Amino acid sequence: MSGTLSPVAPFGPAAHLSCRECGHTTDLGPTFACEECFGPLEISYDFGTVTREQIAAGPASIWRYAPLLPVPADVATRPTTNPGWTRLVRAHHLGRELGFTNLHVKDDSGNPTHSFKDRVVAIAVQAAHAFGYTTLSCSSTGNLAGAVGAAAARAGLDSCVFIPSNLEKEKIVVASVYGGRLVAIDGTYDEVNRFCSELIGDELGEKWGFVNVNLRPYYAEGSKTLAYEIAEQLGWRLPEQIVVPVASGSQLTKIDKGFRELVKLGLVEDTPYKVIGAQGSGCAPVSQAYKDGIDVIRPVKQPDTIAKSLAIGNPADGPYVLDIARRSGGTVEDVTDEEIRDAVKLLARTEGIFAETAGGVTVGVLKKLADAGRLDPEALTVVINSGDGLKTLDAVSDCGPTAVIKPSLDAFRATL
Repeated sequence: MSGTLSPVAPFGPAAHLSCRECGHTTDLGPTFACEECFGPLEISYDFGTVTREQIAAGPASIWRYAPLLPVPADVATRPTTNPGWTRLVRAHHLGRELGFTNLHVKDDSGNPTHSFKDRVVAIAVQAAHAFGYTTLSCSSTGNLAGAVGAAAARAGLDSCVFIPSNLEKEKIVVASVYGGRLVAIDGTYDEVNRFCSELIGDELGEKWGFVNVNLRPYYAEGSKTLAYEIAEQLGWRLPEQIVVPVASGSQLTKIDKGFRELVKLGLVEDTPYKVIGAQGSGCAPVSQAYKDGIDVIRPVKQPDTIAKSLAIGNPADGPYVLDIARRSGGTVEDVTDEEIRDAVKLLARTEGIFAETAGGVTVGVLKKLADAGRLDPEALTVVINSGDGLKTLDAVSDCGPTAVIKPSLDAFRATL
């Protein structure tokens, strides 16, 4: 598999791995922790000249940003799910209802497996090829499992993914339909994740690429494409306020990294933006730390929220989310299950977008902060919907016919 690929530089402009804590650098490889301080590693780059015209001439997928990602230059010609370039919806009706004059929804439900996870997995697949892995794996709260299964099938890799056994039925079906192995574990996501970390050190996991563990530095870079797309779709400018869901926190931190890279490359003007993190109240360790004014994330041992895709009790990037929210003048807030359900219906009713519960979290936080006067209603604002509501139908199971009638006009008139 990896041996049949072209000999172009497998990681494009990526130069090395850099520790986010101590700054120690190391060669690109399948590792995720600093050998000096055990801090998390991320990709550093030697970008060449990248122009708006060059990007605009690229494909309608994340691969239009290949010069900014750890992928080979010919990635668009390889068998991938081609995620990205999802719609940015000008949300007139939702904005009017909440009091915003310039509100947009970045709707990532349009990706191949109907969540933003297709972006990150697509990058990880390229790293898996480069390192000679034959099986793609992950621990998942649902959406990632489906994205890994689809991407592995498309790339000709085996897949084996691990999920908590209590996930939504729809996500389990999506994760299993691609033909790979799907293993449900009786435990929380954090327990599933720990199991995967043990598996990496066992001979059973030899030649396995765990997208969110040993391939995490590469995988995480996929979230930057959300930032790139939003800026490009806004006419090469940054939003002034952006609401992002927080599970591990990686999506939020990489959106911030993407914005800063665009500024550094001169592709957008360096204008201020506020980053707002959003969690469900039943699993809100980052929101709680923000409200308490502390830097330490106290893990939630037993998450209890209908936003299961965000139910990570010990988020790896939680401290970095706090840093970005505070530095940017944003915040981190949480909403209850009832507020999540109401927000899912609000977005559907006003904009025709059926979001999964994570989208209910971001829209719910947007509404909560707007009602409290904590956001600027005149600012250019973007709220992210990271997945499709068809995956979390139980959350809105109280929806149904407004009336059941006999097939006659009189019966219909009686309902009006």
